[in-house]
Amino acid sequence: MMRCHIGLYWWEVATWRRHSAKVNLLLLFGEHILSIDVDGNLFVWGFKGIDENLAPVGHIMLGENFTPSCIMHPDTYLNKVILGSQQGSLQLWNISTKTKLYEFKGWKSSVTSCVSSPALDVIAVGCADGKIHVHNIRYDEEVITFSHSMRGAVTSLSFSTDGQPLLASGSSSGVVSIWNLEKRRLQSVIKDAHDGSIISLHFMANEPVLMSSSADNSIKMWIFDTSDGDPRLLRFRSGHSAPPLCIKFYANGRHILSAGQDRAFRLFSVVQDQQSRELSQRHVTKRAKKLKLKEEEIKLKPVIAFDVAEIRERDWCNVVTCHMDTAQAYVWRLQNFVLGEHILRPCPDNPTPVKACAISACGNFAILGTSGGWIERFNLQSGFSRGTYVDSSEGRNCAHNDQVVGVACDSTNTLMISAGYHGDIKVWDFKGRDVKSRWEIGCSLVKIVYHRLNGLLATVADDFVIRVFDVVASRMVRKFEGHTDRVTDLCFSEDGKWLLSSSMDGSLRIWDIILARQIDAIYVDVSITALSLSPTMDVLATAHVDQNGVYLWVNQSMFSGTSEVQSYASGKEVVSVKLPSISSRGEDSHLEEDNVPALDHAESENAPFRPLPQQMPDLVTLSLLPKSQWQSLINLDIIKARNKPIEPPKKPEKAPFFLPSIPSLSGEIQFKPSEAANKEETTGDVNKTLPRRVDESASQFLQLLQSSAETKNFSSFTDYIKGLSPSALDMELRMLQIIDDEEQQDAGSREELASLELLLDYFIHEISFRNNFDFIQALVRLFLKIHGETIRRQSKLQNKARELLEVQCGVWQRVDKLFQGARCMLTFLSNGQF
Repeated sequence: MMRCHIGLYWWEVATWRRHSAKVNLLLLFGEHILSIDVDGNLFVWGFKGIDENLAPVGHIMLGENFTPSCIMHPDTYLNKVILGSQQGSLQLWNISTKTKLYEFKGWKSSVTSCVSSPALDVIAVGCADGKIHVHNIRYDEEVITFSHSMRGAVTSLSFSTDGQPLLASGSSSGVVSIWNLEKRRLQSVIKDAHDGSIISLHFMANEPVLMSSSADNSIKMWIFDTSDGDPRLLRFRSGHSAPPLCIKFYANGRHILSAGQDRAFRLFSVVQDQQSRELSQRHVTKRAKKLKLKEEEIKLKPVIAFDVAEIRERDWCNVVTCHMDTAQAYVWRLQNFVLGEHILRPCPDNPTPVKACAISACGNFAILGTSGGWIERFNLQSGFSRGTYVDSSEGRNCAHNDQVVGVACDSTNTLMISAGYHGDIKVWDFKGRDVKSRWEIGCSLVKIVYHRLNGLLATVADDFVIRVFDVVASRMVRKFEGHTDRVTDLCFSEDGKWLLSSSMDGSLRIWDIILARQIDAIYVDVSITALSLSPTMDVLATAHVDQNGVYLWVNQSMFSGTSEVQSYASGKEVVSVKLPSISSRGEDSHLEEDNVPALDHAESENAPFRPLPQQMPDLVTLSLLPKSQWQSLINLDIIKARNKPIEPPKKPEKAPFFLPSIPSLSGEIQFKPSEAANKEETTGDVNKTLPRRVDESASQFLQLLQSSAETKNFSSFTDYIKGLSPSALDMELRMLQIIDDEEQQDAGSREELASLELLLDYFIHEISFRNNFDFIQALVRLFLKIHGETIRRQSKLQNKARELLEVQCGVWQRVDKLFQGARCMLTFLSNGQF
């Protein structure tokens, strides 16, 4: 199966299905695409008529003793391609006639890469034995041979086109070699170009710039501008070369901190990729060259846990990390993106690996827990120890009898919570360092997560059950079951109302703590190992098994979108989704439509308006728009008056030197014909073209409104007007104004009157179902401000307005009753004497 994407922001336009085996080669060939699978089937696909015909244009079956390994098109060879094989031979095929023209014997080594040179009839062939053959395909003669067998197989080749006779070759060991074709020798070697096998090399057209990409998840740009002709690194982009272990949002959701198995600690920017970088571990490159080791061997061991405090970013180190099988923790300064100067060593007399860490809410202290049950507090500014937490009842000079699974601090530095591997949870006095309360879970703990605002502690045990505890009351308040395999990570939402959990069973579940039930669940084809929800709750970041990237899920795509909350709680309706890709449109927008329950056709036609799927009974649903957007609708006149220029534009003091005129006998200035035409276009035609554009925008507004009213589904119309700016929405509403006309006495026959009636129906529908409550209230106010006089004169609109008033009063009374009940409860509790 093949998918075709188009544009800078990719979306799927076609899916080609004909291969029965894995597709391993693709070639863009004019208006066609060639695809080859491991069984030797070559299909030709055409772009023309892609919407109507998805069948291949042609098919070629290669021989049984020919396993294709690479494909290329030699320049000036019309409709011809060269195929390399694992057996070492090459074949020249005519795609148009589907005939094999010639077969090259090869060099008894598997062909791994093949590229055309700027010289006609000459190509370069790279082999698995490390040799590069520059070959003339017209006469089947070898021009020159290069060898770098000590560096592995040749994986990529590229010729320079800026006039320098250079050939770049990449190897499986990550080394890039530059060969001089005139001198027929090796010119330079980039030994540490990449940490993995070179995937692709490409010289920019007519420029001394070489691009390289590698399996280490990096792309680099090299420029040849030095006096000795050696390339230097110009710029690069890179990510984790091994799957991430821990991720966490930072800086109000603008960045993501990520620690991977490749021993790298990275900061990714969600807004701009240029701001993404790896945190420095102090002179790793210099030390690696001095010791003649790889940089990965010099770096710290992989991070298994970390915590961050934004409040002290400008003062001192604000990140602490625990590393695999390491008896000390390290601190980092995010302001300078560098490793800190202090190393935190708990229990120096009996060092054991650090397993858990936490930073206090004030950002001054770091709490570390070790595999030996030791818990110690450090000052982040000085790096000195500030006391240990010891439970004398344990019979040992430590906090727990076994490994510390997790530690956490409350928001006021009053309490410290710790959890042991065997299920014992203890609440400590932060300053006094003595135990205030404790309880047992009864099974081994895997992970704990603490939410500072609501004081709830979520725990995961090896029985796959999530338990939520009230730390102050020392009792369990919630228990969530549903996962069938090991729970890999937990995450609270910023407001503390949701709890997200991921498991090795491939599921991502969202639990509502207030309702004490599951509200959503999805299955991912690759299990999630780490997750983090942004503070704004609009983006979810996930890491997956054997995946080097950090995947972002937007709020709309994170939920499965079925229509019954009860189906989530029962776990029966769980939608399977695929991992997010770089495509902004496509199959991710419809999450496996076959798995979404469909509404009965007869029922959908007779049913009235339906509420939104995520709507809770007896509550209102907000629009989730920025506050400034719907507030600007109310204060639009004030904004326009404020932005109005104080002084009118002034005329220029001097006329232009060249006047657009021609001499005449009468002495009057006459415009040139072209200038006169332009003058007419800029005066009279503006009044003709501008309304046409406005009519097109208004027609789209009215068409969506009418189609939504016919289908009794206003979701598309709501999405459209929510995407408009306040000034554009104001213009759309003003275009429906009824202007008095003496010649037309019957105003009821106007189209604008029907549009106003549809808008009132829309307001009644949205308010009755309490959808987009804040946005609709602002929109109704603007609508009445513009069309209030028209509604007063028309009896039809008056009836609709009375119906809108009744619905508005009924909904507001219900909401006000909820407010008053909550206010009375708070007043009673705040004035109570306990």
